[in-house]
Amino acid sequence: MAIETQWVRDDAHLARLCAEWRQLPYVAMDTEFMRVDTFYPIAALLQVGDGRCAYLIDPLTITDWSAFAALLEDQDVVKVLHACSEDLEVFLRLTGSLPVPLFDTQLAAGYLNIGFSMGYSRLVQSVLGLELPKGETRSDWLQRPLSEMQVRYAAEDAQHLAELYEALLPRLDENKRSWILEDGAELVAGFRCELDPDEAYRDVKQAWRLKPQQLAVLKVLAAWRERQARARNQPRNRVLREHSLWPLARTQPGDLLMLARIEDMHPRTVRQDGETLLALIREAAATPAQDWPEPLPEPLPLEASSRLKKLRAVGQREGAALGIAPELMLRKKVLEALLKTGYPDGPYHLPDSLRGWRRARMGQALLDVLENKS
Repeated sequence: MAIETQWVRDDAHLARLCAEWRQLPYVAMDTEFMRVDTFYPIAALLQVGDGRCAYLIDPLTITDWSAFAALLEDQDVVKVLHACSEDLEVFLRLTGSLPVPLFDTQLAAGYLNIGFSMGYSRLVQSVLGLELPKGETRSDWLQRPLSEMQVRYAAEDAQHLAELYEALLPRLDENKRSWILEDGAELVAGFRCELDPDEAYRDVKQAWRLKPQQLAVLKVLAAWRERQARARNQPRNRVLREHSLWPLARTQPGDLLMLARIEDMHPRTVRQDGETLLALIREAAATPAQDWPEPLPEPLPLEASSRLKKLRAVGQREGAALGIAPELMLRKKVLEALLKTGYPDGPYHLPDSLRGWRRARMGQALLDVLENKS
């Protein structure tokens, strides 16, 4: 059956529709974007589904996003998306706003134990029994006009996402509905806190192996890389490859020849930014000792794996009791953060990253495991 499709190509039309959508209990949303050689995604199409019609919003012709931003922020309208982290980037970049409340159908599948991290097509097939067209995901969404297959693909995404929500919602009890929205709110909150470039060094692989003076160099290089990627709108690895950061900070080359020999160093980076990098290294290497960063904590030793296994078992038991995919219960990073608060002999305390219903239902059980009370 053909899906009713409506294009939205001007500001006034979008504003009228947003006013209508704000009277609904929910809207389904999706985006198509391009991100090949850019730091930020380039919005190519926004889709909205209300269960009756698929609306295709053309961001190449819309100039006023204020009405759409107000819809995104309207607490009375649930925004339904699927595996939406990249969509959130598009919304934030395009409108300055993020969708709240947010209902992620991929999360809902996990809360119903249908599957964990299920792709959209597979979930639609599992729940609705429909086969979606393939092959358009990586096509050129910035071309105009879009092909007939692209339009069909985009419209079906919006329509079936609405149908998926209406099929999943009755299967969720009140607790699970609130937990999905809680997880959505946490995801949105994370996007509101943009990475501080001066903290980027903490995420560099093997950074914990560096001495404080070397960390001072790494901190400056990682911050420069992050700021340049944003300013140039280029991927971070196009500015300076990830695998070059650690050896740069460790060896601190003093000339272009030594710089070019750094692991994974791209010749283009040496030509374009070599002198800048050398100057940054010289300046950072001369940082007074009192201003060096604190050493970064070491990863947990292999011996800690048995305790991690016991902690995971807490989530697995609770997940089995609630009928939730075990992978959704307790993230590995959260359990590692918990262990690091007191390893090896304690005392332990719950990390800030363990929040909401998970903290309330499993926090004490986790502490009891570490204190051998369970």
